[in-house]
Amino acid sequence: MTATLNTPTEETAVPTPDAPLVLPFDDPRCRVVELTGGKGASLATMTAEDLPVPPGFVITSAAFAAAVDEESLREAMRRQDVEAARALVAAARPPRELIEQAFGRLEGLVAVRSSACAEDSDGASYAGQQETFLNTEGLEAVLHNVVECWLSFFTDRAVFYRQEKGSLEDVAMAVVVQQMIDSQKSGVLFTVDPVHGRKDRMVVEAARGLGEAVVSGETTPDNYTLSREGAVKRSKVVDAERVLDDAECAALARMGRQLAQLHGCPQDIEWAFDAAGDLYLLQSRPITTI
Repeated sequence: MTATLNTPTEETAVPTPDAPLVLPFDDPRCRVVELTGGKGASLATMTAEDLPVPPGFVITSAAFAAAVDEESLREAMRRQDVEAARALVAAARPPRELIEQAFGRLEGLVAVRSSACAEDSDGASYAGQQETFLNTEGLEAVLHNVVECWLSFFTDRAVFYRQEKGSLEDVAMAVVVQQMIDSQKSGVLFTVDPVHGRKDRMVVEAARGLGEAVVSGETTPDNYTLSREGAVKRSKVVDAERVLDDAECAALARMGRQLAQLHGCPQDIEWAFDAAGDLYLLQSRPITTI
């Protein structure tokens, strides 16, 4: 399979009024960015390539459109009345029965993550603009967090960024629900050096536990500069012992090369190793600063 997120195929078709409201990662329609957003489409693409992605599903942008008065929402955004927009979204209700069916196929705790359909284009990265909720337990908590993800698209910060980089009338939002794994080591991998602009190097930030602390800046991670083959060229280790060993660095580099080729451009990848030492992919998005 050689599908990419950037090729104009059936996977970039505009959603129709009868578009699905909930899609598992392994459904081909889940690769439609307009339906499932940058995060959802990326996870579906990686799933289709048999890459190690924890299972999950997406509440699509069609579900959001069906749950709100979309024209009133667009009008509120045209007026830049964020409070009115938030009131409309707060009153919305996700498709409970469909979410319950999809949620029943997962095991244990889940992550509920925003996936704006405008995010992570070639000209902008919306990483960190919307909410993520980890270790969510039970259907009611999932439903609540779906609405919270929708609301996060209308914070002052997100609206300002969208005004600068996109369009205020863009109100398409999807939400990813993904099975949590027992992350022992996690972090981010850049398939090029985004600071120095070197394409012959990769950069890894790694910490013990969940990777969200690394992404959000809550913890100081180890930093490794790798060759394309995964050899450690430089490292900055926070504690007495490295988070990642040489074999794990090499495994990340192999995965990074595969994902950059799959998506057709340098990638910013969220990853985790579980207690068994298996590598999982949690997200891959284009690097927009190179």
